[in-house]
Amino acid sequence: MTDHIKDIVREKYGAAALRAAVGKGSSCCGGSDGCGTTDPITSDLYEAAQVSGLPVEAVLASLGCGNPTALADLEEGQVVLDLGSGGGIDVLLSARRVGPTGKAYGLDMTDEMLALARRNQAQAGVTNVEFLKGDIEHIPLPDASVDVIISNCVINLAADKRKVFAEAFRVLKPGGRFAVSDVVVRGDVPPEVRRSLELWVGCVAGALEEQQFEAWLREAGFEDPTLEPTRIYKVEDARQFLSEAGLNPDTIASDIDGKFMAAFVRARKPNA
Repeated sequence: MTDHIKDIVREKYGAAALRAAVGKGSSCCGGSDGCGTTDPITSDLYEAAQVSGLPVEAVLASLGCGNPTALADLEEGQVVLDLGSGGGIDVLLSARRVGPTGKAYGLDMTDEMLALARRNQAQAGVTNVEFLKGDIEHIPLPDASVDVIISNCVINLAADKRKVFAEAFRVLKPGGRFAVSDVVVRGDVPPEVRRSLELWVGCVAGALEEQQFEAWLREAGFEDPTLEPTRIYKVEDARQFLSEAGLNPDTIASDIDGKFMAAFVRARKPNA
């Protein structure tokens, strides 16, 4: 099942990269141009001034649910790693924040996204960036090599989230910070939603329950995990892509309405 999920995610996000490369927008629900509507997950995450000067393809390829670079306290000279970096928007924004003495890594498993991100880097003229191929359960960096880990609506796509947290802990330096945006859920979700791979790719079905998220971060060794909701989704927001996944929004409305949310999740690796 894990490999099957990974293959579907790779296929869908590869297609999203190709759409962005020719100037077409994508959305978290897996369609193009917001699936015909404004996508409640990916829309309006970045201020115009923040993305000024970035290639338009980097903005079009953004499939996130938040803006971790605006919430993470990045400092000059730090090393930052973006898990599931896509078209590179958060890597390029991070590179600005850490400056020429710092470095921003982007990690992605999709060839099309990596090719797009590297083109965006070249177009933006940013030199303190490196894009790596790999999956977030097996980070190709040494132990204790990163100051801050960010991610934007990607951890929910991973089939083995405990492995993701263990790997994040491994590559962080003592005192390093985990600061990600992700979709999380409050309470139980109908099994038919969890079973839908279409929704898994669409940032919903793979979402961890918020208390489970915090518990697994602690299990990996992190201290002081906190979860701050940034958007709460209503069933009306998701009506179109629920229908496209073969689910009746009215039938499951009471089971999902207001349970899914975008959140900023913080935690810290102990100093010792």
